Amino acid sequence: MSARKPARKAAVTIGEGDGPSGNTGVAVVIHVEPKSGTAENARSAQSRLDEALGLTRAIRLMVAHSLIVPLAAPKPATLIGSGKVDEIAAIVAEQDAGLVIVNAQLSPIQQRNLERAWKAKVLDRTGLILEIFGERASTREGTLQVELAHLRYQKSRLVRSWTHLERQRGGFGFLGGPGESQIEADRRLIQERIARLEKQLADVVKTRGLHRAGRSRVPYPVVALVGYTNAGKSTLFNRLTNAKVLAKDMLFATLDPTMRVIELPHGRKIILSDTVGFISDLPTALIAAFRATLEEVLAADVILHVRDVSHPETEAQAQDVLTVLEELGIGEANREHLLEVWNKADLLEPLEYAQREASAGRRPDCVLVSSVDGTGLDDLLLRVEKRLGRTADLYSVTLEGSDGKGLAWLHRRCEVISRRDLKNGNMRIEVRMDADRAGQAKALFGRAMKKVTAQSLAAPE
Repeated sequence: MSARKPARKAAVTIGEGDGPSGNTGVAVVIHVEPKSGTAENARSAQSRLDEALGLTRAIRLMVAHSLIVPLAAPKPATLIGSGKVDEIAAIVAEQDAGLVIVNAQLSPIQQRNLERAWKAKVLDRTGLILEIFGERASTREGTLQVELAHLRYQKSRLVRSWTHLERQRGGFGFLGGPGESQIEADRRLIQERIARLEKQLADVVKTRGLHRAGRSRVPYPVVALVGYTNAGKSTLFNRLTNAKVLAKDMLFATLDPTMRVIELPHGRKIILSDTVGFISDLPTALIAAFRATLEEVLAADVILHVRDVSHPETEAQAQDVLTVLEELGIGEANREHLLEVWNKADLLEPLEYAQREASAGRRPDCVLVSSVDGTGLDDLLLRVEKRLGRTADLYSVTLEGSDGKGLAWLHRRCEVISRRDLKNGNMRIEVRMDADRAGQAKALFGRAMKKVTAQSLAAPE
């Protein structure tokens, strides 16, 4: 087992003189639960706290204490009441914690006031997820996306009441005068960096579009894996592709998308794409920053929604994923591209397994699997094949033996199934293509192209 890495320094800066008095590798985790009686997504407060604990441990922080704070009405200055603020201050001091994770969205003023009261760094849910993403991003695109989201978040944290941001810097040239305040300078520098990142990401988006266009010329349909974080997408991806994508029982174990070519039961090849996991209350800044990556989902021919059916709140998690998909433009109208993969069947008790199996059997858009022991994976691939078969047909094209140009066209733009050399010197190519590509092929090959039927397959050479 590798030695434990030291915890990364929290990304949020606090004012001079307000630094943490405790160990920044030790955290107190708080879930703020509104007393509205209408719990979002029907999730329990304990479940939301457990998720926050999982997010905290995902960046190797030691949790010294955790608690649920009921909230009758949010306080503009501190979100929670003064009594709870004092109670948590005592806990932070007792545990020598230098970091407090608040599983809620904090305004800049609330964050500053809580940092002063607790004498510790404070991260809200958005800041914590950004910290995780910053650690996990490994590709240039992922790094740019995370930095952009982080800077947009940090820009909103610049509040004038932070003393070191009120200092004046001298003017330049002939202007003289007091110059700009530190907060104005910091905001300007952040905005300049944001502008540079947006330009770099625009180039990345353009490049990704070119790659996508290149893949469209390769006649392999794209099947994208989506799902709640830790639903088992990467484990499933590795099982189907024999890849070695990082797969751990950890929230956001993988961040950057990975693609591999696999073969379906009847020989058709597809591109399988693993994507970043979703989570409830995913920061809007992150959805915007990762839109270029998630556009791979929009372009997919089939979307596999991987669910952890062993999780007690799998239904709420599924709804969170659908909400994000809707934000990306995948709504009810194009749900026909979606297949639900009920994963982690190996963790179900026998009775629950039988119930899930019966329920999945009644739905054409659902299959029960285990990416660990392989249960249901053959059925899953057959379902994918069937779903893709709705938009693609088999054709045979007869070419002269010397027609290399026509043969090259078929290989570039269609999925070639087989090639047979005929006695008369011609060759017969069997291909699979969708309706649009078939129209192009018909215009090029004319009567030499025929749709494959059971009768044509049985016909003599």
